[in-house]
Amino acid sequence: MNNPFITDKSYKGINFTSKPLSKGDYENCIFDTCSFSKSDISNIVFMECVFTDCDLSNVNLTNTSFKETDFKGCKLLGIRFDHCNDFLLSFNFYNCTLNLSSFYKLKLKNTIFQKCKMISVDFTKAQLTEAQFESCDLENAIFENSNLEKANFSTAINYAFDPEKNSIRKARFSKEGVLGLLTKYKIHIE
Repeated sequence: MNNPFITDKSYKGINFTSKPLSKGDYENCIFDTCSFSKSDISNIVFMECVFTDCDLSNVNLTNTSFKETDFKGCKLLGIRFDHCNDFLLSFNFYNCTLNLSSFYKLKLKNTIFQKCKMISVDFTKAQLTEAQFESCDLENAIFENSNLEKANFSTAINYAFDPEKNSIRKARFSKEGVLGLLTKYKIHIE
């Protein structure tokens, strides 16, 4: 049974928590101020879609596909992005809250995180080559065995990770932020 193909449709102010989004392949669709909190959007394909000011906290993303999808001003708390279908996975986040979410082992080359709050986000074993963390708060974010080559942390704040446990070749950091790379040494810098 094939899922329906929905294209160029806009959804505004819909509560998908009480009435779930229909299974299907959504292309070039816009979701504006919709609530998906704690809902099941598993096995749905989103291609070139935009989510603006939506609440997707604690959604079930098992085998969900995101291809060239943007999230703008969205609340994305506790999401297991690592449960997504990783084939051609590609998304960007602008002014979003991603606290307690997981990107474990995902390939996120060139992903943009702009002005995002990312408290306690798990990036363990993620491939973040050339990712942009523009003006993001990465307090207690976990980077372990992550590929951060050419990633840009120059305007990010509150990050702290062990450069010996991550690949950081040609990554960019601010002078102030680079102190987060020394946390494991428990030294005092004045």
